[in-house]
Amino acid sequence: MPLLPRWRYMSAEAKTITQRIGWSALAVVVVAVVLRPLLPWLALSLVLYFIWQRRR
Repeated sequence: MPLLPRWRYMSAEAKTITQRIGWSALAVVVVAVVLRPLLPWLALSLVLYFIWQRRR
Protein backbone atom coordinates (compact mmCIF):
# COMPACT_ATOMS: atom_id res chain seq x y z
CA MET A 1 0.00 0.00 0.00
CA PRO A 2 1.66 3.25 -1.08
CA LEU A 3 2.22 6.04 1.43
CA LEU A 4 1.84 9.02 -0.90
CA PRO A 5 -1.87 8.71 -1.71
CA ARG A 6 -2.61 8.71 2.03
CA TRP A 7 -0.91 12.11 2.37
CA ARG A 8 -4.01 13.72 0.92
CA TYR A 9 -6.18 12.38 3.75
CA MET A 10 -3.86 13.19 6.63
CA SER A 11 -4.59 16.03 9.03
CA ALA A 12 -2.31 19.05 9.11
CA GLU A 13 -0.92 17.96 12.48
CA ALA A 14 -0.16 14.45 11.21
CA LYS A 15 1.59 15.92 8.15
CA THR A 16 3.71 18.16 10.37
CA ILE A 17 4.73 15.27 12.61
CA THR A 18 5.57 13.12 9.59
CA GLN A 19 7.71 15.86 8.08
CA ARG A 20 9.56 16.40 11.38
CA ILE A 21 10.29 12.69 11.68
CA GLY A 22 11.51 12.61 8.08
CA TRP A 23 13.84 15.58 8.52
CA SER A 24 15.14 14.19 11.81
CA ALA A 25 15.87 10.83 10.23
CA LEU A 26 17.65 12.53 7.34
CA ALA A 27 19.74 14.60 9.78
CA VAL A 28 20.72 11.48 11.74
CA VAL A 29 21.80 9.70 8.55
CA VAL A 30 23.81 12.69 7.33
CA VAL A 31 25.55 13.13 10.68
CA ALA A 32 26.32 9.40 10.86
CA VAL A 33 27.77 9.39 7.34
CA VAL A 34 29.82 12.58 7.83
CA LEU A 35 31.04 12.12 11.40
CA ARG A 36 31.71 8.39 11.50
CA PRO A 37 34.93 8.58 9.47
CA LEU A 38 36.09 11.55 11.58
CA LEU A 39 35.60 9.95 15.01
CA PRO A 40 39.00 8.19 15.17
CA TRP A 41 40.77 11.44 14.28
CA LEU A 42 38.75 13.33 16.86
CA ALA A 43 39.57 10.78 19.55
CA LEU A 44 43.27 10.86 18.66
CA SER A 45 43.26 14.66 18.70
CA LEU A 46 41.67 14.74 22.15
CA VAL A 47 44.14 12.22 23.56
CA LEU A 48 47.10 14.14 22.15
CA TYR A 49 45.69 17.42 23.44
CA PHE A 50 45.33 16.04 26.98
CA ILE A 51 48.84 14.56 26.87
CA TRP A 52 50.21 17.89 25.69
CA GLN A 53 48.33 19.79 28.42
CA ARG A 54 49.58 17.43 31.09
CA ARG A 55 53.24 17.91 30.08
CA ARG A 56 52.95 21.70 30.20
